[in-house]
Amino acid sequence: MPFDDLPFPAASFGESRTAPAVDPLLIAALSAEFAQRADEHDAAASFPFENFERLAEVGIPALVTPESAGGRGGGLGDALAVVNGIARGEPSTALVLVLQYVIHSQLWRGSAWPEALRERIARSAATDGALINILRVEPELGTPHRGGLPATTARKVPGGWRISGTKIYSTGSPALSWLGVWARTDDPEPLVGTWVVPRGGGLAEQGIELRESWNHIGMRASGSHEVVFHDVFVPDDHAGELRPPAGWTAPDAIATAWMSTLFSGVYDGIARAARDWLIGFLHARKPTGLGGASLATVPRLQEALGGIEALLLTNRILLRSLSAALDGGTPPSQSDALLVKYTVTNNAIDAVARAIEVTGNPGLSRDNPLERHYRDVLCARVHAPQNDMILTGAGRAALSPQSPR
Repeated sequence: MPFDDLPFPAASFGESRTAPAVDPLLIAALSAEFAQRADEHDAAASFPFENFERLAEVGIPALVTPESAGGRGGGLGDALAVVNGIARGEPSTALVLVLQYVIHSQLWRGSAWPEALRERIARSAATDGALINILRVEPELGTPHRGGLPATTARKVPGGWRISGTKIYSTGSPALSWLGVWARTDDPEPLVGTWVVPRGGGLAEQGIELRESWNHIGMRASGSHEVVFHDVFVPDDHAGELRPPAGWTAPDAIATAWMSTLFSGVYDGIARAARDWLIGFLHARKPTGLGGASLATVPRLQEALGGIEALLLTNRILLRSLSAALDGGTPPSQSDALLVKYTVTNNAIDAVARAIEVTGNPGLSRDNPLERHYRDVLCARVHAPQNDMILTGAGRAALSPQSPR
């Protein structure tokens, strides 16, 4: 597909037209620093608190927070540069940032959350590096993207609400300052919405139980644990977006573009880290059969690396184009944005798999990071909406009489 036939502008294939909100050299330095501890956190499935302390020191949690609230006022292109760069060093850290940026990007765009609450969340990110996530997935429900009501309930009491229920896959849970809880009221005809629980001095005192249950093969440092709410009090002014279940529809085009770009940017960053390791391996490895020459001189391996480069080039064009379109005020359709997610994440998985294939035993050795990159990149498949939903939606959109031909 030629660049001028892309469904959204490809102008950002080159350098950004405006100064980035974060110095690229700073991103690279932080990524390199975090990479030094990535193996340790992966092996222990430990949360990288020290990474977020460093990020808070330089204001990165408030990257897309408005300047009026003390943030940097960055756009999607800025957020992409940060998460993609950080993911090359330690992707679980980048994944927590994705959720931070997606939520902060929505706080000031038609949000139904109380204004004072939005202001507190925004300023806490700017002053303290405070993190937020909205916990939605439940043991029985699974992902809400496939329908159904949450089992977590909010019971009205004087001055507020009492929240009870269990959330799983709660990314960033060890370090969240704000726990958004997707729940339903206990009314006969329930309302569904988000109740924001501010983290107090101690979780147990609040009735919050953090069960360290996250034990996956990839993204092991993400702290995506189980969180149980035992009759937790939430003030009235910490509830937002309460509406009947039928009022909850798919995210709008802007929200979809943010999620598709940033989730994809994490896994593209992992694939780039794998590519970088492969290049170093090919230069360093000098089998005796090559008479002292390195594997980098073997045409078959050069071809394999070229195939990886082609996948990553496609990713770069798509991600930069999508972010440029949204930052320029012309977000693509939801179908197009989700197809970018589908393409980029599958390219990333393919790229790392190809690196594994050509390196053999060294690529699968726990002594080298490539096997960790492969485990991490496979997690791209779990982020909703999954591939089947994306392709079905794209097919329906193409079959619609209103679809442009």
